Amino acid sequence: MPEAVHYRVSMPRPHSHLFEVEATFPAGPDTLDALLPVWTPGSYLVREFSRQVQDMSASAPAGEPLPVQRVDKRTWRVRAQGRAVTLRYRVYANELTVRTSHLDGSHGYFNGATLFLYTEATRGLEHHVTVQAPEGWKTFVALEQRGEAFIANDYDELVDSPFEVGPHTPLSFTAAGVPHEVVVWGDTVPDAVRLCYDLRRICEAQAGMFGGLPMRRYLFLLYLTDKGRGGLEHKASTALLFPRAGLQNSRGWEDLLTLAAHEYFHLWNIKRVKPRALVPFDYGQENYTSLLWAFEGATSYYDNLFVLRAGLMGASRYLTRLGETLSHLHATPGRKTQTLAEASLVSWVKHYRPDEHSPNSAISYYLKGEVVAALLDLEIRRATSDAKSLDDVMRLLWHRHGDESGVPEDGVEAAASEVAGKDLNAFFDRAVRTTEELDYSVFSHVGLEVHFRPRESSSDKGGIPVRSKGESRPKGWLGITTKGSATVAVVLDGSPAQEAGLYVEDELVALDGWRVDGAGLLSRCEDKAPGDTVHLTVFRRDRLVEVPVTLGQKPADAVWLARVDRPTDAQKAAWHAWLGTPWEESG
Repeated sequence: MPEAVHYRVSMPRPHSHLFEVEATFPAGPDTLDALLPVWTPGSYLVREFSRQVQDMSASAPAGEPLPVQRVDKRTWRVRAQGRAVTLRYRVYANELTVRTSHLDGSHGYFNGATLFLYTEATRGLEHHVTVQAPEGWKTFVALEQRGEAFIANDYDELVDSPFEVGPHTPLSFTAAGVPHEVVVWGDTVPDAVRLCYDLRRICEAQAGMFGGLPMRRYLFLLYLTDKGRGGLEHKASTALLFPRAGLQNSRGWEDLLTLAAHEYFHLWNIKRVKPRALVPFDYGQENYTSLLWAFEGATSYYDNLFVLRAGLMGASRYLTRLGETLSHLHATPGRKTQTLAEASLVSWVKHYRPDEHSPNSAISYYLKGEVVAALLDLEIRRATSDAKSLDDVMRLLWHRHGDESGVPEDGVEAAASEVAGKDLNAFFDRAVRTTEELDYSVFSHVGLEVHFRPRESSSDKGGIPVRSKGESRPKGWLGITTKGSATVAVVLDGSPAQEAGLYVEDELVALDGWRVDGAGLLSRCEDKAPGDTVHLTVFRRDRLVEVPVTLGQKPADAVWLARVDRPTDAQKAAWHAWLGTPWEESG
């Protein structure tokens, strides 16, 4: 039996935020090059994890020290002379995100890509991890345990299995015959019974679509924080970051469920059915594919849909959330600049590194990808008289590529055309490879009409008809967003603010001579009419500047979906096939 790579992770001084690691590699070539990934699968950004590694040393089996040479940013070289080598090092971990690692007096969380050195020669061997935790702390990870060690079949599985260590008492439930655990850090869940019930419903709905679950157990790691929201998928677990205050209201609870549904759907769509360009992972550099829209955007489409299918969201609420997504898309000028395929390809330098110009120059493959997936679903349903859907495309890809062989760059489009029974090239050309506005006419197949209106306020997310009563009038529009209390964060392309010369980082002081903050500025501009001129006083690099701006008319970029007044029987049937509820019961 081949030898394994062994790691020991300890945390004797949690307040230092330093994990202490021993990595022992079996005997091999004379020169051992130990590497650390520069990125972690599921998060397409070079994060340079090696910057947190310190105090590297090496020794031979008898304990004699060996010299270690730092070759480049992620490589440590040891003259092993054919012997086994143990590397000892520490990793600073004080960044609480799902993509990195965090250690303090309350817990330790580590993502394998940030902590575990590897070699190309031993990458395919078993990797064993022993955790030495502070007294009273337990270790939670989706890996199999043998004695004191957790076993990964290879390095890829190890990197795909985050560890949580702490004094936690897990929640548990069974879904589709598979045991699931929920480990919560940061606060207690207000209703643990409800959380397990809701998660079980979602998991079983997804298992039903694919004919069962592809793993033997599953672990939810839930981090409740003061701010921040995100998730990272893994082959048998997920890490979820969520604001604790959000669990106190129905919208926040709904957001948590859709986040969990999104990451769980990745069990199939990206963790096992993945772009061929990611096979095998190259941990040393960017891995380019134009298909992220299909793997992340389609998953975003299904996250809301599965909360609906699980009976945890009504059809009306589902349409509101879809309308909010459409509104977000139409409030992003970058949709006219960047194609969906390009957004996927250059995620490494665009999506995860947004700046003040990103709304004008880029589009999220999550955001537009979700809308395109919805339109593709309806397009297939219309083409097949509702005999087939995007579900069938997902199942076909699972059947053909679930062995992790990888989907070719044209594989998603080919599968969709095969299921639809027609060539969908024109659909994909427009939706994925051009910056033309999307064609929403297919919503009529399920009895829906798409409507646009100006936003009523900066907090208006769209998704519903106008809420204000009384006569509507055109409102003045500046075309900025603010941060903090009074600083310009974004100046939208083609907006009155841009044309007048208002800049990002300008500190707002007054409007027409009267002191104003960011929210008050936008509100007072809306009280005026398009064509009115206002005089903004701002600090620009500590100099007081006055900028006259002629206001424009607020764009109609808030979107909502309305059911037609007189649906045909075919539209009612298509609606029922799509959302699973009768037309008459979905008001």
